Amino acid sequence: MSLFLAIDAGGTKTRCLLADESRILGRAVTGSIKLMRVGEAEASARLGAMLDEVAQTAGVSLKEITRTCIGLAGLSIEAVREWAEREIGKAVGGEVLIAGDEEIALDGAFRGGPGILIIAGTGSNVLGRASDGAMYSAGGWGPAIGDEGSAFWIGQEGVRAGFWAKDRGVPTMLLTEIGEHWGAKSSGEIVEMANARPGPDFAALAPVVTRCADAEDELAIAILERAGAELAEQVALVVVKMKESGGSRRKIEAAYTGGVLEHNSLVRSATISALKKSSPAVKVKEGAVDALDGALWKARAMLHS
Repeated sequence: MSLFLAIDAGGTKTRCLLADESRILGRAVTGSIKLMRVGEAEASARLGAMLDEVAQTAGVSLKEITRTCIGLAGLSIEAVREWAEREIGKAVGGEVLIAGDEEIALDGAFRGGPGILIIAGTGSNVLGRASDGAMYSAGGWGPAIGDEGSAFWIGQEGVRAGFWAKDRGVPTMLLTEIGEHWGAKSSGEIVEMANARPGPDFAALAPVVTRCADAEDELAIAILERAGAELAEQVALVVVKMKESGGSRRKIEAAYTGGVLEHNSLVRSATISALKKSSPAVKVKEGAVDALDGALWKARAMLHS
């Protein structure tokens, strides 16, 4: 019996599952193991504990595993790849396949076939695969210079909009709610916290902006609608690249993953609405993609390749 380990190392949490050819035998979750967010020692400890837990739940030894597929951000950084290969290799038997986190999500949606994946979680980017297997992307340049439509972007735009409104006397609850979330007693303290180095976790403010939008705050609603429009623009860029290469079909499916698009209906509907105007050939699949399914598919598929 072949055993497969799938790992999705997201920005805020890490999930894994252990399966055989047809059944899932066990699951486990831990915090982020992203080296850009936590130290190497902490990442290694979390990974090790999670692997021990999933093996115990499944009732198998990690050394019996046939193949592991991990989806991990930051693979362009050599130290990240080396760390993953070393830590997984010493704990788990069999082959180790290391892929980008966006790659496993794309495979979770399209099982190796063509399609476009819209990623909007802590960060954002869009990845497309044409029918000839060629890959195209837009965005994903990080919070300082990009990540439009992401949770970080929404939170940061919420702070900016709050002070824009303050200068102009425009009514909004954004600064009040953000200040309460941060424990700030004045707008001056919000300014100080927002401009601190290292900076605050703006992504954690995305639910605050959403709460304000749910209370019909017009500025908050506008931010979420712009988030959707920004994501749709990146999709349109990928569509153009695919058409220019001759690798796209007349109709193409798109899927989405990440907490922003999965849980925020206003951003999701704004994205779909903008796409109907800019890229009418794109049809967005219902329901969020589970990247962990993609990691498992890649591990299993290689058995028959």
